[in-house]
Amino acid sequence: MKADDYNNIIERLSYQVKSFQEGFAILTKSNSIQELGTNFCHILRGSFLISDVNIFYKNSNTENWQSIKQYNEKCLKEIPKLKISENVEIEYYNDSEFSIISTLPLNDGSYLGLIIGNKVNNTDITELDKITFQMFIQLLDNAYQSYLNQKREKQLNFSLNHRVVQLNSLIDTGIEISKLHNDSSSLLELSLERAVSLTNASFGLLQINSGNKNISQIVFPQNSNVLQVENSPQKISTEIEFNEVKYRYTLSEKESRKGIINFDETDEILLAAFARQVLASIENEHLHNEALDKERMHQEIETAAAIQRRIIPQYLPSLDGYELAGINVPSLEIGGDYYDVTKLNDGRYLFIIADVAGKGVASGLLVNTLNASLNVYVENDFDLIEVANRLNKIIYKASTPEKYITAFIALLDPDTGNIEYINAGHNPIFYFSNEKIIKLDKGGLAFGMLDFGLPYESAVIKLEPGQKILFYTDGITEAMNEFNEEYSDERLELFFVNGNYSSADEFINELMNDIKKHTKLTPQSDDITALYLIRKN
Repeated sequence: MKADDYNNIIERLSYQVKSFQEGFAILTKSNSIQELGTNFCHILRGSFLISDVNIFYKNSNTENWQSIKQYNEKCLKEIPKLKISENVEIEYYNDSEFSIISTLPLNDGSYLGLIIGNKVNNTDITELDKITFQMFIQLLDNAYQSYLNQKREKQLNFSLNHRVVQLNSLIDTGIEISKLHNDSSSLLELSLERAVSLTNASFGLLQINSGNKNISQIVFPQNSNVLQVENSPQKISTEIEFNEVKYRYTLSEKESRKGIINFDETDEILLAAFARQVLASIENEHLHNEALDKERMHQEIETAAAIQRRIIPQYLPSLDGYELAGINVPSLEIGGDYYDVTKLNDGRYLFIIADVAGKGVASGLLVNTLNASLNVYVENDFDLIEVANRLNKIIYKASTPEKYITAFIALLDPDTGNIEYINAGHNPIFYFSNEKIIKLDKGGLAFGMLDFGLPYESAVIKLEPGQKILFYTDGITEAMNEFNEEYSDERLELFFVNGNYSSADEFINELMNDIKKHTKLTPQSDDITALYLIRKN
């Protein structure tokens, strides 16, 4: 080509720059491959003054050409001339019904094919036309890349919006699940329904197993075929476990505009998140019920403790010529120690101190049984040995083999100072007479230990003016300090013998102080009970 011709072409192309720009703007607004092809046909016909522009498209080199825009049916016989290549193919014809046949490979592996008729003025394709056509081909290629980018951007936005919707639904579902206390069935049904909905699954199955046994299962939608879900090649599953019960979620056949497709990684993350929410809700529900049970049990224990406190006398009777004081300090809310002083119809006074083997609610119940039974007899003629035998039978029937009651029961005639007593397996009671301690241990087995008809024996002492008796339970002598050393019988005897206090109340208070000096900060391990009686001079 001569330099003048070349300059002339450059000058004429410069006049079409605006046309190229406008054409590119139109093409890049295309929303589909059909719209892109149709717009290109219009632009090319207007710029080239060509009778017809026919355009075809194929997704890959193995597929057939599909018509996008076809103006001349005769172009179909020219389709075999569309060459598949990695480069742009353009063939020009001056003696045919179609002047240009071209194939444009696109960067996504698809192809556009152009079969272009002759110019309306029947002139040949010039060099300027060829250059102009190549520029339009480049324009089409660039517009197609822009179309792909827009398509990817739309897909990305759609995917992002879909993730936002899924996230919001996940949060909403978590809130709804957290409200479903005391309704585990609705919780599981809701979680399965939402999991199916958010992942676009066709079916959902929740199987609840304990060991190898299936406890229950839920399928969504209802009446769906369980085997179809289990055997589907397109499914995802996850499993949670609580208290040896396994909850297995299975979703199958993800739906899309293209039909059934495979689940993606996001679906698996969503399903796992749903399962974790359900697990958290089940755990919270379990902890909530545990807290309610503990609160209920605590209230019941408080009620039982209040009942037991009422059987321990707040005030002891006043006996002319005697001083009397007592104390009970349980180590738990419900203790196993008991003491009482009751005036009988015949004017005598009944003294009792008792200790149930063990502590807690069971011991408290047994103490109440002893108190109730004893109260029945105090209203009638009171024979100590007979009452002891009956109490043994009653406690034996009311207790378990490891539960029994040691007790010391005494009947005081306040006029004479005579005391008849029975020691039913209790630690020996201290009686101070003639400057020495006499340990009162006559009696028999602890109440409720055996029911072989072994008789109880009683004994009688006389409490002279100035003499005293200390009833106590082993919670005093076995009180431990930080070195695991007991308070001991010996220390209690010395305190009892040497104590010279102005009143019975002062004796009890100082005894408690002495025990505290021994134990210091060591927690109390057993109930402490004492009853002190002294006959005034």
